Amino acid sequence: MDNTVLEENVLDTREHGPQAVGAGSGGCSFLYKHHLKKSICISGKGSCSSFRSPPRFLVDDDQNARRFRKIISACKCMALPKDFTPTKFTGSHETEDLSVGKELEDESDVLIECRNIYKSFGEKQILRGVSFKIRLGEAVGIIGPSGTGKSTILKIMAGLLVPDKGEVLIRGRRRHGLISDEEISGLRIGLVFQSAALFDSLTVRENVGFLLYENSTMPEDQIAELVTETLAAIGLKGVEDRMPSELSGGMKKRVALARSLIFDTTKDTVEPEVLLFDEPTAGLDPIASTVVEDLIRSVHMKGEDALGKPGKIASYVVVTHQHSTIRRAVDRLLFLHEGKIVWQGMTHEFTSSSNPIVQQVKIY
Repeated sequence: MDNTVLEENVLDTREHGPQAVGAGSGGCSFLYKHHLKKSICISGKGSCSSFRSPPRFLVDDDQNARRFRKIISACKCMALPKDFTPTKFTGSHETEDLSVGKELEDESDVLIECRNIYKSFGEKQILRGVSFKIRLGEAVGIIGPSGTGKSTILKIMAGLLVPDKGEVLIRGRRRHGLISDEEISGLRIGLVFQSAALFDSLTVRENVGFLLYENSTMPEDQIAELVTETLAAIGLKGVEDRMPSELSGGMKKRVALARSLIFDTTKDTVEPEVLLFDEPTAGLDPIASTVVEDLIRSVHMKGEDALGKPGKIASYVVVTHQHSTIRRAVDRLLFLHEGKIVWQGMTHEFTSSSNPIVQQVKIY
């Protein structure tokens, strides 16, 4: 049906009454996928009777969808049924629900939300309007070619970088500036750096317990005990007194993971945590990679340390290039390309995507 004719028909209905339009017994030119009950036209010159088996009205773009709603509201005889659902056709086989009465999406489980994030360094534009949500219980992977802003978005989420434009919301509250500028309660965010980023001059015990030594009132012997428990939970026992130079690459990654897991157990309430992993298996051999991937899954699923105390790992985000990490440690993927998210969906849907950019990457 031509939208211009449709609009003219409504004008005719308002000016001359419903009988002026020759669609249906009451003159209604709109075709619903529902049966319309009898109602009075605002022209006051007649009423619109029910008509049977009407075809569905097709809304082919956003502009026409808006026009459709305006046209409908112009004539009370065309009042939308409560469960009416117009359909926007976005392609030959893809549709998007444009239900007018659609309930708002539940946002109660959104832990971190990035809205229209832009970031540049000098003249180089890195992120160009990135938007996504991390929900409770999710295991999310961010993939894409090198230099597309994957690590940058992690640091923005962690509060180590400030976006040039856009918003970062932590449990619904907007964060202004860096994490050091503002404390937002309700969520802990841990970041495991790509190179582990251990302090070379400190022992493993001092590295893992660094946050507690610097920012808690816990006695040192209690911190040391907690460090031992946390290391044991990720398969590292008896390494507390070693220096980082004495550790293998995989061990360094696990020590960095332990440092992100540890928390002050003397607090009355412990906030849930979102862990951010930047290339956690980069540079590791296949066996060491498998160990780290399994650890990432285990701390998320169990949420406990060696003694059964709650770790409260609510969700995690992994930036990676490795196919094994994607397969073993990720449920949902965000594909970042040239500073934009060009595809997102479940991991098993990735290889079947028709997106030409996504097709350049194969996961076996």
